[in-house]
Amino acid sequence: MPSSAPLLDARVHRLREVAHADPRVDGVVLYGSWTLGEADAHSDIEAYVFVLDEDLDAFDGAEFVARLAPLQLAYTNMFGILAVVFDDLMRGEFHFEPAGRGAEQLASWRGLVHLPEPDRAVLLDRRGLLAPAAKALADAPAPKQAETARQLVDELTNWTLMVGHVLTRGETARAHAGLATMVAPHQLQLCRLLRGSTAHWLTPSRALEADVPADDVARYAATTAALDPASVRAAARESWHWSRELAAEAADRWGLALPARLHEDVATLLDEA
Repeated sequence: MPSSAPLLDARVHRLREVAHADPRVDGVVLYGSWTLGEADAHSDIEAYVFVLDEDLDAFDGAEFVARLAPLQLAYTNMFGILAVVFDDLMRGEFHFEPAGRGAEQLASWRGLVHLPEPDRAVLLDRRGLLAPAAKALADAPAPKQAETARQLVDELTNWTLMVGHVLTRGETARAHAGLATMVAPHQLQLCRLLRGSTAHWLTPSRALEADVPADDVARYAATTAALDPASVRAAARESWHWSRELAAEAADRWGLALPARLHEDVATLLDEA
């Protein structure tokens, strides 16, 4: 799996060297674009570092990562992950976890993380426990179509109703954020499910222009807006029109029952907003 990111390749190689040289580190597993063969000059480095249980509390993650390259920023982000920026502006995210639960933790990634080449992802495995767990992630399970479509249609209905309520209240910024963070991801996943394009399922906006027809990209574009009341209201209406079309297509394909009255009520609320 060739990479088009030589700087990232070099940093991954350096991470392997540093981890092997530190006896407190029991294993290292990469995830993200590098393991998928999709890394480029703008990609970051993402890794789980499994530290011996007895050494974890005293382990200085920032000091460990700084051995890869000088850091301009290192902090624990909102998810409890060490986020860093190297001196060349490459970003990184590092999880430091107890080695005793390493294999168990990898097993819990099923359906959430795809490692098509496990040997590429596992940089260090002193006890030989991580590689078998990583191999179980080599095949990405496809979403269950009818069940997933049902979930996505319901999510779209619920979150679009929320957008309608806050628009009616006059909270334009909150509605704008809701369309982007709560509605769009479910909308794009339903679109991908219908088009048979689920390669970037967990980040459905990734490579959207290449993965789905141009007409779908244009429909998505119409659901975005500048932050002014008229634009956000128009985007919300367009978003719901597209969601209903996708829902109807899913209903025809997988025999879903749609809440017709509720869908009309949401449309009415958005029109009145």
